[in-house]
Amino acid sequence: MKKITTRCDIFCNVIDNYGDIGVCWRLARQLANEHGIAVRLWVDDLNSFAKLCPDADAALEKQKCRGVEVCYWSKDFPEVQLADLVIEAFACKLPQSYLEAMAAQRPQPIWINLEYLSAEDWVESHHKLPSPHPSLPLTRYFFFPGFTRQTGGLLLERDLLARRDAFRNDTAQQRAYWQSIGLDIPSAKTQKISLFGYENAALPGLFDAWAASVQPILCLVPEGRILPQVGQYFGDTSPGVGKPYSRGNLQVRVLPFVEQERYDELLWACDVNFVRGEDSFVRAQWAGKPFIWQIYPQHDAVHLKKLEAFLMLYGEKLGQSANEAMHGMWKAWSMENGAGQWWPAFIAARGELERHAQLWAQQLSENNLALNILDFSREIGRMRALKIEG
Repeated sequence: MKKITTRCDIFCNVIDNYGDIGVCWRLARQLANEHGIAVRLWVDDLNSFAKLCPDADAALEKQKCRGVEVCYWSKDFPEVQLADLVIEAFACKLPQSYLEAMAAQRPQPIWINLEYLSAEDWVESHHKLPSPHPSLPLTRYFFFPGFTRQTGGLLLERDLLARRDAFRNDTAQQRAYWQSIGLDIPSAKTQKISLFGYENAALPGLFDAWAASVQPILCLVPEGRILPQVGQYFGDTSPGVGKPYSRGNLQVRVLPFVEQERYDELLWACDVNFVRGEDSFVRAQWAGKPFIWQIYPQHDAVHLKKLEAFLMLYGEKLGQSANEAMHGMWKAWSMENGAGQWWPAFIAARGELERHAQLWAQQLSENNLALNILDFSREIGRMRALKIEG
C-alpha cells in the first residue's frame, strides 16, 4: 500500500507580543523538519511573523520558510486542498469555507484546538476532550500543553538538550556567542542576567538592587516593550539597540530583537533569565537555569491564579527557603511591586534553584508536545477507521 504523506494546516491569529505566532512557528518547524510533515502555517499578520523569521517577506502571500509553507490568512480565504491534520491555535476560529470543506471531505481531517499553556488542575481533565461543532458534522479536540504526563507536554526539538549541554561545556562556543553580541566573555565574578519582559513598574527598584550589588551584574535586554523603561531609568529618552548603560555595579546592554533560533543561546549564556508570556517561559525551562516568569496580565487578575498554580507545581521539591524566595520574587515581578527587595534572597538560593531547574528540564523532556499531537491524531484516525469497519 502506498504511504500517504501527512499534511498539516496550522492556523494562527496574531494577537500581540508575538506569543501566539511564536508557539505556532516553533511547532510548524518541528513537525516539518523532524517528522516529515508537509506543513502550511496560515498567519493573519505577516509583519509580526517576519520579526521572528527575518528571511521572510511580509509582502508575499505564500512562501517557503525553513521547511514550512507560510501563507497569508486573508479575509477572503482561498479554496485549497485540505490537510489531514488541522490545528486551530488558541481558538482562533477557522475560515467558514474551510470548515464546510472539512465537513464534506471523507475521511474528515482531524481537527485539534491547541490551547494555551497552564499548570492549573482542571487542564488534565479537559485534555483531549471532544467538542462537536454546533451546526456542522465535525468534532474538534481540545489539546492542552502542560507540565504533567496527563497533559500534552511542551515543545522540544529532539537535539535541544544535547546542544544546550555542548554549549555549557565548550568555552569556545560561549566566547563565540558573546563576541556575536559585541562583548568579551564576562568574568566568572559577573552575574549575567537576561531581561525579556513587558512594561513593569518594579523595574527601577530591581535596577537599584543590582546597582548596589556587591557582585558585578551584566544585564542583557533584548529589544522589546520594556526598553523605554530601561532608558528612563538611565535618563535616556531615546534608548536603542547597542546602547550601553551603567550605574554602580550594574551594566546594561540592549540587544537587537532576538530571533527564536538565537534566543536559546542567550538563555544558556546567562545565570538568571527573566522571561515573559509562553514561548520564552518554556525555553527558560529547557535552559535549566534559575528564571523569573512575568505572566501575561489578564482581566480581574486571572493570570495570578495561573502563576500560583505553576509555582505550586514547580516548587514541590524545593527546600523551604529557596521556595519562599522564588515565590516572593516571581510574585513581586508579576505584581510589579517589590522585586528589588526580594532579589537578595532569590540570588542567595541560586545554587539550589539551578540544580532544581536542571532536574525539572529532564523530567519535562519525557513529554513532547509535537509527538503527542501526532500520536493523538493517529489514534483518532484508527478509531474512526474501526468505527467505519464495524
